[in-house]
Amino acid sequence: MVNGKVRIKNPTGLHLRRAGLFCKTAMQFGSKITIHKKTKNEDVTANAKSVLSVLGACIKSGDEITIVCVGTDEEAALKELVQLVEDGLGE
Repeated sequence: MVNGKVRIKNPTGLHLRRAGLFCKTAMQFGSKITIHKKTKNEDVTANAKSVLSVLGACIKSGDEITIVCVGTDEEAALKELVQLVEDGLGE
């Protein structure tokens, strides 16, 4: 298991198009990949391979998320997803 924290930079957060890109990238890996976001009231966990799950997490600009990868290609998955977010998810 590996994990990494990253802050969402895009002004619109993980809206439909960006969530779709994130999930499409996550689906390229065999590892189980989840996103965790802490708020003052609760901890939210989303399946990174499900657009509905990611959208349901309501990840906004400035939010810090933790990407957790478990599996044979976990290191590569984490590296690519963190880089994708740091690059602004294509925006």
